[in-house]
Amino acid sequence: MRLLMILGTLVGLLGAGAALALNFPLPPPEAVASFQGDAKRGAYLARLSGCIACHSSKSGEPWAGGNPLKSKFGTFYAPNITPDKEHGIGGWTFEQFVRAVRQGVSPSGKPYYPAFPYEFYASLTDRDMADLWAAMKAIPPAPQASRPHELGFPFSVRDGLRLWRPLFERADMTASEPDKGGSWNVGRYLVMGPAHCAACHMPRNLAGGLNDSDGLAGDPRMLDGGKSPALTAEALRARGWTKENLITALRTGVLPNGDAFGGSMTEVVQESTAFLLTSHLEDMAAYLLDLDE
Repeated sequence: MRLLMILGTLVGLLGAGAALALNFPLPPPEAVASFQGDAKRGAYLARLSGCIACHSSKSGEPWAGGNPLKSKFGTFYAPNITPDKEHGIGGWTFEQFVRAVRQGVSPSGKPYYPAFPYEFYASLTDRDMADLWAAMKAIPPAPQASRPHELGFPFSVRDGLRLWRPLFERADMTASEPDKGGSWNVGRYLVMGPAHCAACHMPRNLAGGLNDSDGLAGDPRMLDGGKSPALTAEALRARGWTKENLITALRTGVLPNGDAFGGSMTEVVQESTAFLLTSHLEDMAAYLLDLDE
């Protein structure tokens, strides 16, 4: 019954979105400042933001796409983001890259599905984007075609996202709070921004939009059918998490009881958090546990 409700809701939304596309234009390209990109820093940002985890499959070349994301709406496949001019992003301009990452709009002017967490990348600065762009251009091009998404009607009607976006896109949650410490605010930026922890640990509504008001309350009905635990300070403390063992878990994947992360968190650790600076892990722990730091 719940799946039928989801389908019915999205059928209506996508159908209306296709009909009213002209009345719901996508955001125009942003003005972007020019910087000399730092490929090394960009590679770090790619780890932090989960780019490598999603865009590298076990059977293909790194960054060449193909990794599936299964959901109730169908299966999404991460595209090739190597500098290959035919199959990757080698033919893109820097401005097109920025619009894709921060605004979720392709070079052809089509909206990306929110399976790509562009909402969380909106806070990346122009310098961040220049560094990411430098890192992308530094990797070898892979002549591997991007696999098309496997979505049935009406989810395959991409223009329906023009209506979905103004209804369900999340508000920015990375702004600093002056009454909190510096480490807490950096952690907030990382967790609620590029590290996009909320993409899995915040509940979603029937249409797949995030329920911002619930915070990091966990999602009992994730898009892939799994469950994610709450990451609120109260919930973490109740489960025995401290700053020290949380940092250790994000670095190694080993839990306080000696067990290991399972499911998608295994990939998150192996491809992202294991590579992060200790200071950034400390900041994330300070925010998640609401420490006065």
